[in-house]
Amino acid sequence: MPTSAINLTVHLDDNRVPERIDWEAEDGGMKSATKAVLLSLWDEQERNTLRIDLWTKEMTVEEMKAFFHQNILTLADTFERATGEGKMAAQMRDFGAYFAEHMLGVKGD
Repeated sequence: MPTSAINLTVHLDDNRVPERIDWEAEDGGMKSATKAVLLSLWDEQERNTLRIDLWTKEMTVEEMKAFFHQNILTLADTFERATGEGKMAAQMRDFGAYFAEHMLGVKGD
């Protein structure tokens, strides 16, 4: 059976705070540094989500707000593709617009 690996390497300071996060996806030929990672994993046996939330000390609050806004929108897209629930995905996008207006000062349509 074919496999594919996605690797994360977290460089820590003396206090174990992330200073740099590198990721690599061998199939896509991607290799890059990033300031934040939100990884969600479904535990089928426990029927629960496991999470890894990491960000470097260099990531600004404004970058974090933008990162969360973009995650809300991509979660809505993924949710719609995975479930076909267009109405709920639209509600998620509406919340994304609300978030952008109140956190980023961006007005929607």
